[in-house]
Amino acid sequence: QVQLVESGGGLVQAGGSLRLSCAASGRTFSTYAMGWFRQAPGEEREFVAAIHWAGYNTYYSDSVKGRFTISRDNAKNTVYLQMNSLKPEDTAVYYCAAARSTAAVRSGNCDFWGLGTQVTVSS
Repeated sequence: QVQLVESGGGLVQAGGSLRLSCAASGRTFSTYAMGWFRQAPGEEREFVAAIHWAGYNTYYSDSVKGRFTISRDNAKNTVYLQMNSLKPEDTAVYYCAAARSTAAVRSGNCDFWGLGTQVTVSS
């Protein structure tokens, strides 16, 4: 079992930055690929970013590529999402998730999910 708790959300002006963190419990964190998803009001949840269990590869949606960076620290059981140049359309609840592969993360077929953290970008 892996429990995930997101933090770092908040209100920021357009063009600003935020760093989300996702703290994981459990000794198997380092064996899981991790990802970030988001869901805006009235919209379906969408994939944002994924990272290999050892950090070898990262993947991003086209909408955030070049602005967001996913990273992880397996010693701290934590995955991060650095979000720069934020836009109002980035407003959503952001979720982290764990899966056995980055392919599973990218397809949304994740084994564990956090409860989410709200990010609001004002114009």
